[in-house]
Amino acid sequence: MIGKLVTKFAAGLRFPTLFGLMAGLFLLDVVVPDLIPFADEVLLALGTLLVGSFRKRRGGAPSASPAESPGTK
Repeated sequence: MIGKLVTKFAAGLRFPTLFGLMAGLFLLDVVVPDLIPFADEVLLALGTLLVGSFRKRRGGAPSASPAESPGTK
């Protein structure tokens, strides 16, 4: 159930592998004790959320309007 939700969410991301790597590092960091409690956990969580907010672009680049010729009016 949770695996399907994560897979569906990751499919819509621009960098799904980077998101998975950051989430894995965050989970590992929560388990391993450190000198400054929660400082690096907060930073990794914010980084994971930032990467998770990068969605795939819908469609191509916006088309520029054709430039008019200088001699035509």
